Amino acid sequence: MGFSGTYRYDGTRWHELEGWSQAEHPGRWLAVVIFDSDLAEVRYQPAGPGTGSAFLGYTPRDYFGDEDASAPTDVPREAAGLAAWWADGDDAADTDGKAGEIEGFLAADDAPHVHPKTDDADLFVEIKAARFLTALGLPLPPALAR
Repeated sequence: MGFSGTYRYDGTRWHELEGWSQAEHPGRWLAVVIFDSDLAEVRYQPAGPGTGSAFLGYTPRDYFGDEDASAPTDVPREAAGLAAWWADGDDAADTDGKAGEIEGFLAADDAPHVHPKTDDADLFVEIKAARFLTALGLPLPPALAR
């Protein structure tokens, strides 16, 4: 069994959560839900042009081999949504540049999985999540900072 955990950033600090209910957390936030070191869901609000949900590592559709495990993934749309979240209303922020950077972290439904894994972030999604959060300029949840 790999690493698992659920963390929500409220703009000032991270909260480790046992479960998750988006309705319990109004306002601006970003959450990372890591499952077994293989996939992580990034949830965010406000969603801007995105849906409010993106994946790192694998998408559930790929991981579980089931098209009903998650909605189809649109990486450019979610990258734009996360870039808008990152900019937080700052009209001078380079959201296009940030979206391009974010796209490199996000999982796609049709991503090839038969490649040599040469980077620890390809093996352990918690490493990719830590790098992703750093790219957003966020502090790391204590469990990911280790």
